[in-house]
Amino acid sequence: MFGSSCYFFSTQRRSWDDGRRDCEQRGADLVIIDSRQEQAFLTGFRPAAWVGMTDREREGTWVWVDGTLVNRQSLLWAPGQPDDSLVGEDCGDLRTMTEFLGLNDFKCIARQQWICEKSLTEL
Repeated sequence: MFGSSCYFFSTQRRSWDDGRRDCEQRGADLVIIDSRQEQAFLTGFRPAAWVGMTDREREGTWVWVDGTLVNRQSLLWAPGQPDDSLVGEDCGDLRTMTEFLGLNDFKCIARQQWICEKSLTEL
């Protein structure tokens, strides 16, 4: 629990869309990271996990699952990210690796763990 949210950290690995569907079935959604403090709290639970941001609609314009724009300057991105290096890296994940720490863009079809978030006010 952080602030007014509770989280679910998956142990399975699925695509971004399948991870999001799992969150929705739990009455939640992929996590929206609102601050560096929340990002620091979430860092370390998984080496890599899907979060609720994508730039599918317009390359380079990152949007959270609730439709709000990602404030790229307010969050920590992994070195050189986002870079769309594999072309089509349109979904966001949170990396916790020694040399690669922070938000990252990755192919949505990749199978990774994910983080769901539910506001305590919705319970």
